[in-house]
Amino acid sequence: MFILIVGAGRVGSAVAKRALDAGHEVSVVDSDPLSHERLDKDQSTTWEDAGGRFTVGAALEVDGLIDAGIEEADVFLAATRGDNTNLVIAQLAQRQFNVPRVVVRVADPGRAAWYAEQGLLTICPTQIAIDQAEQVVLAP
Repeated sequence: MFILIVGAGRVGSAVAKRALDAGHEVSVVDSDPLSHERLDKDQSTTWEDAGGRFTVGAALEVDGLIDAGIEEADVFLAATRGDNTNLVIAQLAQRQFNVPRVVVRVADPGRAAWYAEQGLLTICPTQIAIDQAEQVVLAP
């Protein structure tokens, strides 16, 4: 399976490493060339020597997504720090490039729920934290 991840922050790089370790083809795109260091951290080899791809590019530029392999992607993960960026690129992946599985990280619970209703698989860390806090605070 070919997985394209946009954003090499903590979430994107962690998912990328696990996916590569699981035997998937993984491409990561990030606008910050230094974010590549997260992919190499704690590894016995470089990201590329392990079989990963890394592209420096802006997530909102279609050419950057194409360079990173979106046309081949079976799974697309939008994991940048910005909800707006994640939602726009996730919709591009879903509607323009017909990626079969599109996952988007969205911090705002209300927006996450609405976009989930539109067919995007949303992950909302804020909602997860709220749910866990409620369980602890409201536990008998």
